[in-house]
Amino acid sequence: MTTNVWQYATTVAAIAFVAYCIQRWRNPIHALPSIGHSAPLLSYLSAFRFMWDAERMIQEGHEKYQGAAFKIAQLDGWLVVFPSPQLIDELRRIDDSRLSALEGGNYMLQFKHTLGPASDDPFQIAVVREKLTRSLHTICPDVFDELALAFEEHVTISDQDWVSVPMYPLAQEIIVRGSNRVFVGLPKCRDRAYLKVAIDFTNELFVAAFFINMFPPSLKSIAARVLALGMKSKSRLTPMVVPMLQERYNMRERYGDEWTDKPNDILQWLLEEGLKYNKPFSAIVEKVLVLNFGSIHTTSMAFTQAMFNLAANPEYIQPLREEVDPLIASEGWTKNALGKMHKIDSFIRESLRLDAGTTATMPRLAMTDVTLSDGTRIPRGTLVVAATATVQRDGGLYAAPDTFDPFRFARARAEGGAEGMLKHQVVHTSVNYIPFGHGKHACPGRFFAAMELKAMLAYVVLNYDVKLPDGAPRPKNFRFGMADMPSKDAPVLFRKRATQ
Repeated sequence: MTTNVWQYATTVAAIAFVAYCIQRWRNPIHALPSIGHSAPLLSYLSAFRFMWDAERMIQEGHEKYQGAAFKIAQLDGWLVVFPSPQLIDELRRIDDSRLSALEGGNYMLQFKHTLGPASDDPFQIAVVREKLTRSLHTICPDVFDELALAFEEHVTISDQDWVSVPMYPLAQEIIVRGSNRVFVGLPKCRDRAYLKVAIDFTNELFVAAFFINMFPPSLKSIAARVLALGMKSKSRLTPMVVPMLQERYNMRERYGDEWTDKPNDILQWLLEEGLKYNKPFSAIVEKVLVLNFGSIHTTSMAFTQAMFNLAANPEYIQPLREEVDPLIASEGWTKNALGKMHKIDSFIRESLRLDAGTTATMPRLAMTDVTLSDGTRIPRGTLVVAATATVQRDGGLYAAPDTFDPFRFARARAEGGAEGMLKHQVVHTSVNYIPFGHGKHACPGRFFAAMELKAMLAYVVLNYDVKLPDGAPRPKNFRFGMADMPSKDAPVLFRKRATQ
């Protein structure tokens, strides 16, 4: 009897093993080359390694497979990396019905589980692209007014003493104020309770997404309910925003599309866009959270990196001042003045080239089996990303690619004629510069973000001297998974500008 049971168990195990081998052989993902382990169970070792060594693994894959696509194990599946300009261009051109940008972003940040079903309808993108970007000249003075006031409140300096300020928290406090001057207007943009929810959601979303992504698809919703960070932020924000929406809705019902003192902010534009499609107020609250996340997270990281570069290289403050001083004196804090600050623009673009905030971007989820032009097959349900450092630090594309050269792009603009004036701006994307993505799904808010970043950096060089603590090296990044973030607690020293 024991022998028969043993033979039966062995037979079942053998059949299961053969079935697994057949399924594995038929799955095109296993034809892709791998970095790290790809065998069952062992692949989890590589997934854990990716958490703290993602950039090195991606660079290893780029060098080993000479720019071809490769895969890296994740805790919940496989990540396919496109490391070359050629593949990034192909990624840009593939239709969303095959490789979806919306579903790729939702997969990485788990919006469906952290916010709810409204994440499937990103109507805020049209608002940003069509309303916000076209209004930059109009809103620039208000944004600067809020940024300057926030600096005065959070960088308190007396006489010529140096004051130490943790840079990343400062960046978040400044940016949440400037952004929400446009998002929800006065006085809500100065409401500490509202601003705290916006910042907390930004910081908590990555924790929630990382936790949820540790689980297979069948368990993600359960994991999300256990954590519930996004939903908590939404519940805290709802009583702050819904009364504003209701009041504006009532004014619209009473007076039509135009009335005296009608707000000119994103909340109003979201309301009008939402009413076209019968969106509930709850969906608009979600969009306010999403827009705050996009603004606070990426812009705070970019400004922090720029400030670390400035404080580590204070010799660049004077040439920046020489550009900013006469423009502000003659034109004030206007969009036109910011547009003429080529060195400020170049400084920020170079900071983003070296530190884009992530080791991979442009996430796409395969909605069907996809075959690339070189014959590579990507199965349905696979997450695809474009590597940042492999193109943005490519010695064939950039001279001295690992060196911070703040006026690299200012020189290129001066030497490149009319075309160079456009393609070397911080907002211009290409297959070898992807902090904002590339193609039709490039970040629509990058024009507003660039305006904020340039205004903030110009304000700093106009009003402060900055440096790192004596003897301190430039702060190192914090890397975890694909996140490549500036140190969250490293300080920068500020004092009032010594010479005017």
